[in-house]
Amino acid sequence: MALQTQIWLADIVEPLFADNSFASRSINHSGFVNHNTVHVPNAGAAPSVVKNRSQLPAQIGQRTDIDLTYQMAEYTTDPIFIPNVDETELSYDKRASVLYQVREALATTVHGDVLKQWITGGNTHSAGNNNTVPSDIKQIVLEIKEKFDDADLPQNGRCLLLTPAFYNALLKQLTAFEGQSFLASANAQRGTLGNLFGFDIYMRSQIMTDDSGQNDKVYHMVGWQEGCVSRALGQTELFTDERNPAWYGDILSALVRAGGSRIRNDKNGLEAYYL
Repeated sequence: MALQTQIWLADIVEPLFADNSFASRSINHSGFVNHNTVHVPNAGAAPSVVKNRSQLPAQIGQRTDIDLTYQMAEYTTDPIFIPNVDETELSYDKRASVLYQVREALATTVHGDVLKQWITGGNTHSAGNNNTVPSDIKQIVLEIKEKFDDADLPQNGRCLLLTPAFYNALLKQLTAFEGQSFLASANAQRGTLGNLFGFDIYMRSQIMTDDSGQNDKVYHMVGWQEGCVSRALGQTELFTDERNPAWYGDILSALVRAGGSRIRNDKNGLEAYYL
């Protein structure tokens, strides 16, 4: 009987992971990632201003500041075993492939949680019913712009994150001129797909699913101003047990500390939409 020849290609097809470039558009609290709790003081109400004051002495008030806090979390991967035979016989570098997966899996989970912490307890709205992509996404973007304008938020640093379903629907709703201007404003270095009505546009396969109620709320759009949210991302720590005598191979795992939050108690600066 003839022997069957087996061929292993030198390259391996890696799995795909979500784009996390949006997270850079937030206040960086990574210097505090090794602490358990981050405190973000919010100033109380500003004093009233009186024109041509006629009554003296003026009434004396006191400003009450608000302490907004959020917690750091620790994320760890399940250990992965690499048999010695895989290091010896495979034509591709399995160790490098495993390390890539470990880092990307951590990043996807951590950034998904950062999004959840931004959205939870914030300004959330229904974008439609029956899981149907609305036909007025462009109008929703304008509504977010109006809310940010009314709150006197800075014109710069405004961002919008969309799922593919909402992003592709938005493109179809733009006029020919709007579409050309939008695509021409893309910035590959920053990971933006374009700029629309002052918002830098990002896309991610998933944003957040809220299953705390009777019906799941799947979020498809988040708009924020980068000074109103924060992220704290630590260094990924790799743990290795090489040439383990009981397993006859190597064991790898990883850990990272991270967190994030809205940092305004008045909830201004972030609007999220779900179906």
